[in-house]
Amino acid sequence: MPKSEIRKKKVYTPPKDVLPSSAAADKRPSPIWLPITAVSLIIFGIGWLVVYYLSETQYPVQAWSYWNLAVGFGAMVASLALLSKWR
Repeated sequence: MPKSEIRKKKVYTPPKDVLPSSAAADKRPSPIWLPITAVSLIIFGIGWLVVYYLSETQYPVQAWSYWNLAVGFGAMVASLALLSKWR
């Protein structure tokens, strides 16, 4: 049986007009305040929840009752949202 002919494949080069021109602008590092704020929100949220549970729902704000949980967990979720933007 005869051997089949081997074809050479061309190397793909993407067109230059399709590449985004602002790709370098998107790769900037995050500002210094972003990780500091995120860590501060995590510490604040955990601290709020610890004080709420250890004081047997008397502190930080007794009138808010279970909304104190929303404040603590909300601060931690906000820090996760900030950390998702960190480069």
